[in-house]
Order: sequence, then C-alpha cells, then structure tokens
Amino acid sequence: MNAILEKTTIKFLVIMVLLISLMACSENRTYKESLAIPSADIDESYEGVRQTDDYALKSEVGMNQVPEDLKIIKSASARYKVKSVKTTTRKIKRIAQKYGAYISDLRFENNLYQKENRFTIKIPQQHFDVMMDSIGLMVDFVEYENITTKDVTEEYIDIQTRLKTKMEVKTRYESILRENAITIEDILATEDKLRIIQEEIESAQGRLKYLTNKVSYSTIQIDLYETVAYKEEPESYSKTFLAKGKEGLSSGWNIIETLILGLIYIWPLTLIGMVLVVVFRKKFRKREV
Repeated sequence: MNAILEKTTIKFLVIMVLLISLMACSENRTYKESLAIPSADIDESYEGVRQTDDYALKSEVGMNQVPEDLKIIKSASARYKVKSVKTTTRKIKRIAQKYGAYISDLRFENNLYQKENRFTIKIPQQHFDVMMDSIGLMVDFVEYENITTKDVTEEYIDIQTRLKTKMEVKTRYESILRENAITIEDILATEDKLRIIQEEIESAQGRLKYLTNKVSYSTIQIDLYETVAYKEEPESYSKTFLAKGKEGLSSGWNIIETLILGLIYIWPLTLIGMVLVVVFRKKFRKREV
C-alpha cells in the first residue's frame, strides 16, 4: 500500500514540475514577444522622424534659394552703442575698404552727454550680409537694426523690353529717313519723331543704369554713439594771458591798418593840407623879415 502511495506521489510531483516548466516557458515566450513589438515600433518611428526632418530641411533650403536673375535692392539702417566712436569708425572703414565699399555723408557730433558719428556705407551687394555681421561683432548694444529689400525685377525687365522696342522703332525711322523721306516736310517730321524716340531711349537707359547701380551697391546707414560723463557747461569763460596777448596784438595791428587805410582814402585832403602848411610857412617867414 505504501509503495502504491509513493508511486502516486512521485507521479503527481513530476506532473506538477512539468506543468510549472511549461507555464514558465510560455511566460518567457510572451515576454520576449512583447518586447520585440515595442522595439520595432520605436525604430520605425525614429526613422520616420528622421526622414521627415530631412525632407523639411531640404524643402526649406529649396525655398530659400534666390534666382540669380532677380534684381533686389538691399538697404539697412542701424544705431549702435560702442565703447569708442572713433576706434569703431576706424575699424569699420578698414572692413569697408576690404570689401570694396566706401563711406559717405559722415557727420560727427559731440555734446555734454554723448559722442555720435553718423555715416553711410555703399557696399557691393554680395558683401552686404558679411558687412552687417562684422559691424555687429564690434558693438556693445544694438538699439535698432532695420534691413529692407526691394524687388525691382519686374521694373527692370519692363524697361529692358521697352528699350529694345524703342531701339527697333528708332532703326525703322532711320531707315525711313534715308530711303523714303523725299520732301523737306517728310524729313523734318521723321527727324522730329527720331528726336522724341531718342529722348525716350536715353530716359530708359538712365533709369536702367540707376537701377543697376542701386542693385549692385547696397546702402547701410550707421549711427554710432558712446556715452560720456556729464559735465556742466560753465557760466562764464576766463581768457588766459596768452589769449589776451594775441587779442591785443591783433587789435593793435587792426588799428594801424585802419589808420593807413584812412590816410589812403583821404589822400586828396592830406595833399591839400600839406600845400596849405607850406604856403602859410612862407607867409610867416616873409612877415618876420
């Protein structure tokens, strides 16, 4: 009886161990599968984000590309605070010379509160951004900085087209003047039309040249200033001895000049007076004799 009970117990334990092993394997397999799915999701989502970002960047680059045939007029105006107006102005001049630019309309002001220097830079358009960035590195504070662009491509193309048409019309009028104009009236009428069309051509060429120059050279208006320690303006000024001596010498010389010029202006009276003196002296001598 005991042997049968022991065999039954052993079979039961074996069956329990096998069931527990099967359950453990099943749990392990489920755990691995559950991990594999999130891993795949993460990888796929990462690739999706990376591809989306690359596409967005390429799209932005494509949109920011500016055609070379566009005619853009660039200009800027800025006001900066600097440590030294003179030093910064000198550095800006050197940078301007480096990039083929020049400075115009310079005006310097100095008062009780600050020193200020205003000037305009004319710079080739391709160096506009580099110039602005270089100036920005030398300042302590940016009060304002305005950059504007104006697209004149449409006007530029329109003037070119009109100019080409006017040149063709001028050529036809010249041909008429050489070949078909016989009477004086025909010649004068054709020459008058040629004069009008020539004026229109010159006007169009002038406008085209103006736009070309404005596109080629950008304008940057710079206002530099530095603050100085406030000093009260003195109520009165006392002159030094040297200044007084200079004024005395100048006044004395002015008096001499005035006397000499006065004698020159009244030389007839001086001459008459000298003659009268000589006559009276002779009369007095005769009476004494």
